[in-house]
Amino acid sequence: MKAINWRGVDLNLLVAFSALMEHRSVTRAADKLSIGQSAMSHNLSRLRQLLGDPLFERQGHLMVPTARALDLAPTVDTILAMITNQVLQPERFVPDDYTGTFTIGLTDYAEMLFAPVLFDTLQQLAPQCHLSFCNLDRHNYLNAFNDRHVDIVIGSMVANNKELDSQYLYTEDHVCLFDSAATGLTTPVSLARYITTPHALVSPDGILCSGIDKQLADQGFQRHIALGSRNFLTIRHLLTGRNLICVVSRLMAQLDIFNDDLTQCPPPVDIADFDINLLWQRRNTEHPKLTWLRQVVKETVTKRVHALRHSSH
Repeated sequence: MKAINWRGVDLNLLVAFSALMEHRSVTRAADKLSIGQSAMSHNLSRLRQLLGDPLFERQGHLMVPTARALDLAPTVDTILAMITNQVLQPERFVPDDYTGTFTIGLTDYAEMLFAPVLFDTLQQLAPQCHLSFCNLDRHNYLNAFNDRHVDIVIGSMVANNKELDSQYLYTEDHVCLFDSAATGLTTPVSLARYITTPHALVSPDGILCSGIDKQLADQGFQRHIALGSRNFLTIRHLLTGRNLICVVSRLMAQLDIFNDDLTQCPPPVDIADFDINLLWQRRNTEHPKLTWLRQVVKETVTKRVHALRHSSH
């Protein structure tokens, strides 16, 4: 088989061929493509050399296609249509027809708050889809995009990598959570009572201290952390009936899935708020499926946050 000179293959040559087939005139074909007549003649010369055929022969004022050109015309039209519709203009995403998988990366916090409503919403809008929740944290979220093929990530992480982009969702703050009967605490909790009450700590990395401890140390105080767990569910269940106090995010405290009667109030120390963001790979920003998914997730999360903040708890 003869080796193909790929350096000589130029998509513009196929466009020129199609214009010549349509107009049968170098001048009119050049006008259609907004190029000079000499440039169109040069394209025809390159086509003839590339394909080893005259392709068009002048008869009076017309350029008459050869048999080889007539044979090629349907194939060239198909190639140009495919490039136009499938490459240059990607197919529109239709949620009703989608049978693939949405993979959403979530921290423990985000999964507890949003997994149910994300499932409900996506099942309603894309009923044939599959949904996969991928648990991750600030240590492994970067690798999750490639290793676990995550489409988007929801959490307090930031896009500090040139390969990622992000969108702000909302800002979260903190409350103290405790069993008032077991602790004897009343609201508001004073700093003195806060320090002397044993603490439970939600610790994703297992470290039994946080920025609160440094702040207290700067003021000459120290609290006693009696328990740590990465799982908020564990901490929440332990608070009932025990002399423990825990600082948690306000929305986690607002969850209505617990059959308990815990008290919540503002902490007597300053604790920085944190932003929750939506992250994705920058190279996929314009992908129709992921553009749709990001919009749906943003709207769903926003509604969920509003509902929790206006609940009766």
